[in-house]
Amino acid sequence: MESETLAGQADLLGRQVAHWTPARWSGRGDAVYALVQRLADAAAAAEGQPRRTVPRLADTVLPDQIRVIVADLLAAAPAASVADALAADIRATRLTL
Repeated sequence: MESETLAGQADLLGRQVAHWTPARWSGRGDAVYALVQRLADAAAAAEGQPRRTVPRLADTVLPDQIRVIVADLLAAAPAASVADALAADIRATRLTL
């Protein structure tokens, strides 16, 4: 099922929050940013690159950051266990929002 995959969970999260106003993001952005950083760290590991800090931009940019980083991660073809763990991480974050 697509919603169980890394790409599927990222898509669900993006659709859940992409329309949020800055006021709606209040108190929620830090959790999503932390997820973005974990995804970026996993992408760097899959690419054999050093970890880099993702710029902390406006909360309203977080859905775009997720899309870009997940695309990079999928292009690096992480191990299935890594992709599954990250999909679960995205799902858990979605459920807390």
